[in-house]
Amino acid sequence: MNVYDFDNTIYKGDSTADFYLFSLRKHPSIIKFLPSLIKAALRFYAFKKGSKTEMKETMYRFLTKIEPEKDIKAFWDSHEKNIKSWYLKQKKADDIIISASPEFLLEPICERLGIKNLTASRVNARTGKYSGVNCHGAEKVRLFKKLYDGEIDEFYSDSLSDSPLAEISKTAFMVKGNKIEDWEKGEK
Repeated sequence: MNVYDFDNTIYKGDSTADFYLFSLRKHPSIIKFLPSLIKAALRFYAFKKGSKTEMKETMYRFLTKIEPEKDIKAFWDSHEKNIKSWYLKQKKADDIIISASPEFLLEPICERLGIKNLTASRVNARTGKYSGVNCHGAEKVRLFKKLYDGEIDEFYSDSLSDSPLAEISKTAFMVKGNKIEDWEKGEK
């Protein structure tokens, strides 16, 4: 089986950031959450306080002021084109997507693409609250082992934060734009 990260791997860009900007255009009032998001991001990234999950919950507060189901459908209607063509050419029925992006955002595009296996951050689409932790780094390996039987034949990601998954894969690839390179042995 092949395993893929989503953002900047098979999707051109960051789907969560793109969805936020899309939502901001449709619902300009959510700009009021921007100061708290900046504060939370500075707290986490600059001062190393709190968790990534806490920071992202602050960001997802905008969900309380949009129409998630309707807006997510409209988002994918306009952003499905960002799925990279190299992935569409090699896609297989048993592919697994493992992503830190919220499950509620990726489920509709996975359904459209015929991807049956999705593991992503469990976030309530109406409240922005997590049930569990952010699906990132070593958490991806824990969830893979819990949910799937078998070994990873090929793993694709754009980020060294996915080294834990690369380490348990038979073969791993680093994705840079549309260029796919062997995962450097020293980077695993």
